Amino acid sequence: MSITGTLIVQMIVFLILVWFTMKFIWPPITAALDERAKKIADGLSAADKAKSDLAVANQRVEQQLSAARDDAAKRLADAERLAQQLVEEAKSRATDEGAKIIAAAKAEAEQEAVKAREALREQVAGLAVKGAEQILRREVNAGVHAELLGRLKAEL
Repeated sequence: MSITGTLIVQMIVFLILVWFTMKFIWPPITAALDERAKKIADGLSAADKAKSDLAVANQRVEQQLSAARDDAAKRLADAERLAQQLVEEAKSRATDEGAKIIAAAKAEAEQEAVKAREALREQVAGLAVKGAEQILRREVNAGVHAELLGRLKAEL
């Protein structure tokens, strides 16, 4: 055999090997590589989308937390204002009730004073009648009368 014959046979075998590789082996390998590249690209895009979704979700959570804080502060302020209002109303009612009690006590004291005056008048009238009886029973004498009036003054 000559070197040209073996070279031609080797070239034919090489070409058959290249054809066989390109026909049966290369397409599945390129398909697998393309599929893997597509999966990687899909994974990267999904990661980017998840990152943007996370940022949006964090913003939404911050907004909701801010709104919740504002709402809580507003409710706390409302509760404090209501408590202050209730305290003021209670003070007002207590002042009114105190004024009513004082007015009732004054009225009762006035009534007691009126009753005491009436009782005193009755006693004075009784003493005056008693003094007049004693004066009329005795003879009319200025010295005796003065003495009786002095005793009446002492009794009053």
